[in-house]
Amino acid sequence: MENKSSHIELLKRGQRVAITATTAIFLLAVSKFIVGYLFDSRILIADAFHSGVDVLAIFASWFGLWLASRARSATFPYGLYKAETFITLLIGVLITLAGIENVIEGYRKFFVLSTSQAFPTLPVIISIISVFVSFFVARMENKVGKQINSGALMANASEAFLDIGVSMVVFAGIILSHLKIPYVEGSIIIFIALLILRLGLKNIWTPILILMDANLDLNLQSELNKKITSVEGVKHVKNIKIRQSGPFKMVECSITTLPNISVFKAHEITEKIENLITTAYKEIESVFVHVEPDQLETLSVIIPVKEINGFSSRVHEHFGRAPYFIILKLNNTEKPEIEDFYYNEFLSNKDRIHIAVKVIKAVIKHNLDIVFTPKIGEIAFHMLKDNYIDIFRVNAGMTVEEVIKRYNSGDIEPIISPHPAEESLVKQQYTEKLEANR
Repeated sequence: MENKSSHIELLKRGQRVAITATTAIFLLAVSKFIVGYLFDSRILIADAFHSGVDVLAIFASWFGLWLASRARSATFPYGLYKAETFITLLIGVLITLAGIENVIEGYRKFFVLSTSQAFPTLPVIISIISVFVSFFVARMENKVGKQINSGALMANASEAFLDIGVSMVVFAGIILSHLKIPYVEGSIIIFIALLILRLGLKNIWTPILILMDANLDLNLQSELNKKITSVEGVKHVKNIKIRQSGPFKMVECSITTLPNISVFKAHEITEKIENLITTAYKEIESVFVHVEPDQLETLSVIIPVKEINGFSSRVHEHFGRAPYFIILKLNNTEKPEIEDFYYNEFLSNKDRIHIAVKVIKAVIKHNLDIVFTPKIGEIAFHMLKDNYIDIFRVNAGMTVEEVIKRYNSGDIEPIISPHPAEESLVKQQYTEKLEANR
């Protein structure tokens, strides 16, 4: 609940910045238009249109952030985030039309010299003020946009930084136009019109891609793949999809894990992935993870055995008290391969409590996938399951070769519960008593 409240507060902060920027740029655009009209400065009027376009773009950002902070409903279970995208598309059309109109006006002025005699003091002052206002707005939007991960605010900040340069060009253009230098006024008007057209077409093209669910962030996709793969229990990551929805992103992906993992464990993995991603990326609003059983080509297997005799080694009756362990590599297309034999060094210890746990800690480095054993204690059972290792029941005395054949034919069932602790302890005490009396 605390994270949700913080999220909403960040959105409201972004709204306040967007409203402040909208107000400042709107007043600046009105001032430019009035002064440009009174002093017959077509350059300043064109710049007023450019500022008006910025007002529409910033307003779209505010509108999207405002919608993002609204509660979901039965009618809109995914929220109203895409309304910002739709509004941005409509604004892009209006901006493009304004750009075309200014291109036409610039062409008309291209061969006309200014007739003004008096020095354009007020237009010059307005163009200088525009430089400082653009700088203030750009810094404010960029700072808060980074803090709340708002792509819209950061995009508007980039445009505001560009406006600083445009205002300087306008300043120079007003001076040069007053000096009656040919082609200056028309050239600068066309230059500003092309910037307006660029912004308009961008605000049309990007929303179209978003509404068509295009993946616009391949770098993020690669980062998410690395983060999800690092989660314990995840074998492979497939089909990461990123959907933009207003100021936020929705992520869908499929992962594979061990075939016999419990529903509880699968749910635990998905929760870890969701928390990892939403914590690392504030702009990601939701994560959906689909879990599939992994069809591993090569499996790492360990079997407790009574002696070292290759594939003829016989299975020991209990995992922790076996004198030896054989570690195999099973492949669907190739013959099984013995990777190593492990001597149970813990049998000689005076303190033989939880031998299986000690064995598991020693052999876990082999990235085990499966354990074959007649029975296993409670702590060792849960330790293996916590490391996403499957456990299958086999009969004591079977050879390793027989175990592999039965597993490949599907005749071995998984162990779903540990051996009772009380029975194991009684048998251990009885065995130790017999050994002491010999």
